Amino acid sequence: MRSLDELIEYDDPRWPDVRRWMAEATNGVSVFPPVESTRADALLATQVTTRSPMGAIIYESGGMLVDHGWLRILGGGCNAFTRSLPQWNRDCGLMTENSPPPFLLVADDVAGGFFAVNGGSLGNDAGNLYYFAPDTLDWEPLDMGYTDFIHWAFSGDLQSFYADFRWTDWVSEIADMSPDRTISFYPFLWTEADNLDSRHRGSVPVLEAFSLQVDMARQLNGRPT
Repeated sequence: MRSLDELIEYDDPRWPDVRRWMAEATNGVSVFPPVESTRADALLATQVTTRSPMGAIIYESGGMLVDHGWLRILGGGCNAFTRSLPQWNRDCGLMTENSPPPFLLVADDVAGGFFAVNGGSLGNDAGNLYYFAPDTLDWEPLDMGYTDFIHWAFSGDLQSFYADFRWTDWVSEIADMSPDRTISFYPFLWTEADNLDSRHRGSVPVLEAFSLQVDMARQLNGRPT
């Protein structure tokens, strides 16, 4: 275990770069300020340095919202965004003291999709990002690492990526949604039904959505998640 002083990069921190990417972003990014009482613990638990974008985001932000709050990037946690990156992975049973995580959840969206860094269990491309899609209940490779994922989140074509998951009034409907909750659709997105506007929508805790989808993936796809 590296100490906090070993994890904080004083000479070449990556946070100024992240701030520049935010200023240049085309999707609209808002940042929750870091919380002194949690950010150090979050960085220590994750064991990544602030010379990396992931470490910088964990230590210098309580989390981030992108594109009207549709996409949520995990940081060090705060009152408004309580899920720090390591705590969220602990809650999902992925981070334990005895073994490295099979994958590390780093972001999610209001439609119930989850982004993870492959720790080796999702494919042969450890370190790359995967997307757990709420319509297929399977991990889909994105062929990019964490840094490229942040660039894509800030300035990529999210409208095309989420074309099948966005309904007519999604911007106004999620305006006041907590980043610790997500939309629950009924009929579920992995079942056949009419368009999204005709499905019932309500908000549920993110952990409830993740647990349900993981359980359904095991039943329908026969694959551990």
